Amino acid sequence: MAGLLRTVWHLPFREAPLWSVRGLARRGGLRARAGHGDAGSSAKCERSLSKSEWRKKLTPEQFYVTREKGTEPPFSGIYLDNKEPGMYHCVCCDSPLFSSEKKYCSGSGWPSFSEAHGASGSDESDSGVLRRPDTSLGLERTEVVCKQCEAHLGHVFPDGPGPRGQRFCINSVALTFKPSKS
Repeated sequence: MAGLLRTVWHLPFREAPLWSVRGLARRGGLRARAGHGDAGSSAKCERSLSKSEWRKKLTPEQFYVTREKGTEPPFSGIYLDNKEPGMYHCVCCDSPLFSSEKKYCSGSGWPSFSEAHGASGSDESDSGVLRRPDTSLGLERTEVVCKQCEAHLGHVFPDGPGPRGQRFCINSVALTFKPSKS
């Protein structure tokens, strides 16, 4: 795990340096643009948007992570320490992806979830995510993408809590959070 973190930490965050991402998060900039152009306002299918349309819809950080399969630096995400009850949605298309009830602190540096929203045990057919093989870093990993718009969200690893032992390691910039209504 430590080797993976060192590898990921040295990956380029091309569109924006770390200091600007942290500054935006502190000022609410990432959250403020997260809902920009939500799925309900677009007549065009999210999957068919062009690269330039995605660039207009998303912040540079969101575009890099969700459309170019990037990753945010560990311990920098705005949702890492969020403990508020609610639902995490796809920043690109607003599909519900993960419930706060399945969020836990893995110590990995990214928000972690034990299960996707809508999953029933090992059946994820009603969830908002898909799994894909990923060998991009010379490692065998499983990528997690949004089922609706194919946004890259992060990866799932077999070292999470029971009963399934999964750790969905998800980038904060790929998510938008909607608190539960009390």
